[in-house]
Amino acid sequence: MLVTGGTRGIGEGVARHLASTGYRVIAAGFSEAEIAAFAPQPGIETALLDVTSESSVAKLLGGIPQLAGLVNCAGILQRGGAEFDIDRFRQTVEVNLVGTMRMCLAAKTALATGKGAIVNTASMLSFFGSAFVPGYSASKGGVAQLTKSLAAAWATDGIRVNAVAPGWIETEMTRPLAEDEQRSAALLARTPMNRWGNPGDIAGVVEFLLSEQARFVTGTIIPVDGGYLCV
Repeated sequence: MLVTGGTRGIGEGVARHLASTGYRVIAAGFSEAEIAAFAPQPGIETALLDVTSESSVAKLLGGIPQLAGLVNCAGILQRGGAEFDIDRFRQTVEVNLVGTMRMCLAAKTALATGKGAIVNTASMLSFFGSAFVPGYSASKGGVAQLTKSLAAAWATDGIRVNAVAPGWIETEMTRPLAEDEQRSAALLARTPMNRWGNPGDIAGVVEFLLSEQARFVTGTIIPVDGGYLCV
């Protein structure tokens, strides 16, 4: 099992959960610092990976002959209006959308050999626009459509492709929002379950999508949002 962005945030939660259920997991992190900060756990090995680099992706996947699953959690979001700069917009799309496609393409043979599945990470912003992070919103909308497209294209190869769409999950990325009392209160007021999610809330759904129980499920995007999309 390979989890990109697996040494922090949602990806870390997914990697740790999958390892606890018996999977052998490679948690891929972007930097040596991320990997050094990752607390060891039985069943998990770490690896360096830059999803924007063809050589980095090839180096990692070249040593993996078969995969039970690929979970694409690597992603960035750039605050403060940064994504209205075309270069920063391009960077966000390159990581979140193109990086996801790059990983799927590179892992296809190993997934087909291992009868594996893909779970991508979409977002609430796959469904809504954003006045603040246009690159993130556009890239996550793209991830949703990429998921459906690859599901249709690769079904005959025995590869299922699905996605989770997290709502407001407490991670390092969302910490500024969670710690802003006014903005956090507004988000919770829109969330019927009236709480922030945590990476474990996402991990269980990822496990299901990878499992034999989901053997007839492909091309779906499952919101994990405490009901945010309901209202």
